[in-house]
Amino acid sequence: MPQTHLPKEPYNIIITGVGGQGNVMASRILSNMLVHKRFNITIGETFGASQRGGSVMSHIRVSADSTWSPQIPKGNADIVVTLEPIEAIRVLLNYGNSEVKVLTNTRPIYPVGVISGELNYPSREEIQDAIRDLSSNAWFIEATDEAVKLGNPILGNIIMIGALTGTGLLPIDRQDFQEVIRENLPAGTLDTNLKAFDLGVAKVRQ
Repeated sequence: MPQTHLPKEPYNIIITGVGGQGNVMASRILSNMLVHKRFNITIGETFGASQRGGSVMSHIRVSADSTWSPQIPKGNADIVVTLEPIEAIRVLLNYGNSEVKVLTNTRPIYPVGVISGELNYPSREEIQDAIRDLSSNAWFIEATDEAVKLGNPILGNIIMIGALTGTGLLPIDRQDFQEVIRENLPAGTLDTNLKAFDLGVAKVRQ
């Protein structure tokens, strides 16, 4: 069952990926879902070469009654959600701790150095083993693969929000998501986004 309150104050969430994956949209949707539950939210964002597939990271700090600085201190993330798997390792090395929980999309996006043969990209098994070693609990979601089946790979970000909701770690639910989508995305996208969200929920409850 979902929490009805925050496990701690503030609750620190990082959503990260690379440019073009919809990282910022995902952070906005999640934040608005939490606002619907009347929590205070502060967001801080960092952008690499986002137009060229660089890292994009959003810090979301959630509180029942206080406002916190937008930057999560090193070693203080509570949940990390990543749209690209190796980005999970980058974030965990800086913001992780023995209690942090991780949800990551399994589909890699290879940087130019890997495509050109100058760099190696770790195997799926190596990445997942590293994430497990750096976290207390980890979920690996085939979000992009499922999004492609729905007709749009960008829906991977919605699938990840559904997966996060499905863990029950946060006091949010499907109704919060539905209301946020109605308020913030174009008319006619609700059904597809709900399908993506429900897929994400199902992935962590299998």
